[in-house]
Amino acid sequence: MSADLAAPVTTIILMPGDPGWDDARRAWNLAVDQHPAAIALPDSAHDVAVAVGFAREHGLRVAAQGTGHGAAPLGSLAGTILVKTSSLRRVTINPVTRIARAEAGVLWREVIEAAAEHGLAALAGTSPDVGVVGYTIGGGISWLGRAYGLAANNVEANELVTADGRLVRADAGTEPDLFWALRGGGGSFGVVTAIELRLFPVTEVYAGQLWWPADAAAQVLRAWRDLTQSDLPDEFTSYARITHFPAIPGIPEHLRGRSFVTLFVSHLGTPAEADTLLAPLRALRPVTDTIQTIPAKALSHLHMDPEQPSASVSDALTLSSLPAEAIETLVGVAGPGADTLLLGAELFHIGGEMKRARPASGALAAIDAEYLLFAVGRASSPQAASAVGSAVAAVHTAMRPWAARQTYLNLAETERDPASFWAPQAYDRLRRIKAAVDPDDLIRSNHPIPPLHTHEGTPS
Repeated sequence: MSADLAAPVTTIILMPGDPGWDDARRAWNLAVDQHPAAIALPDSAHDVAVAVGFAREHGLRVAAQGTGHGAAPLGSLAGTILVKTSSLRRVTINPVTRIARAEAGVLWREVIEAAAEHGLAALAGTSPDVGVVGYTIGGGISWLGRAYGLAANNVEANELVTADGRLVRADAGTEPDLFWALRGGGGSFGVVTAIELRLFPVTEVYAGQLWWPADAAAQVLRAWRDLTQSDLPDEFTSYARITHFPAIPGIPEHLRGRSFVTLFVSHLGTPAEADTLLAPLRALRPVTDTIQTIPAKALSHLHMDPEQPSASVSDALTLSSLPAEAIETLVGVAGPGADTLLLGAELFHIGGEMKRARPASGALAAIDAEYLLFAVGRASSPQAASAVGSAVAAVHTAMRPWAARQTYLNLAETERDPASFWAPQAYDRLRRIKAAVDPDDLIRSNHPIPPLHTHEGTPS
């Protein structure tokens, strides 16, 4: 520990060279090599406040991190204390009010399992080991989202430490501006230490996968596009993915070195309803069909996301339309005939409640797009990361003619105009709130909201 950065005795703050430093600075995405000025390891909200005070005293900025899935957009952490919240892991479920309270280090699997004991389900994402807080304050696209909306707009309260070190509860009646901003506005407004989320009485879903060899990609994606553009019920959610499995140990032998196109489906209605909707796709003779009634908590494994830290490069693009030309373009750049380093490219159908702005919603009232495109590749070395990044960028460049104006914060890994994540009026309001709660721009986040200043340097 350096003499000029003496850590307060009430919490653990590591400096470069301290025991445990390399483990502490490691992100879940192993392709991101984090080098902050210091790392705080809080065990409580009070410890977080101590870390924020330490940062202010020593002229550092503050970046909070639960898991590090979305570490890449933070960029350089020079001059920044990284507040790792992974030790804040308490979860409580109120089955009467159907509210879950999760501290900042809680993973989705912990909420999912606790809620399921009471016959309830959460608006979790596709990965069981993503942090609840980071996912939610950035929006939160769930298997149940078409029916119930974005996770951010199903928050009852946030508890946070503000830039001036206050411990604050933000809900509809207290700190309403902060409450609005933290529902989809990202992490630029303070360090969230706990969140309260609505739960839903869902115990079973009709869900699973349909698999075809990748040479059927164009035909399958066209049929899936027709399905998503039909009069779908909000209860029906689906992804379509082209996957190239690498020929490496750890991949099951029947998949190793092969490519597939896969449809992932979840339906909250009856199996008969879903079977009618899926009939045109099943007519294309999938080689595997796993769709069946499953416990709702099993949805966290349906998408087959990696559940251990891994090295990858990825990025997302929202699409306003998906005409036949767009499908041909995607298959050409990411399909079986493409010379690509991608592990996969997938399309998610948004719609339903995630596309409907409601008066009581937060900063991200809705996603103004029809589809979300996500491309990803393995990055086992810095050289591989650069090459995979070029492959991901090639997909986005090819699909840009159909891009929507609004992008999605949680999955945007490369530099973006912060204004692109929200509607113009919401972005203006977010900047005003940021200027009021953090005039010194102490709090950093993924794709931070820039401070609101005039040319004279005073808040406007």
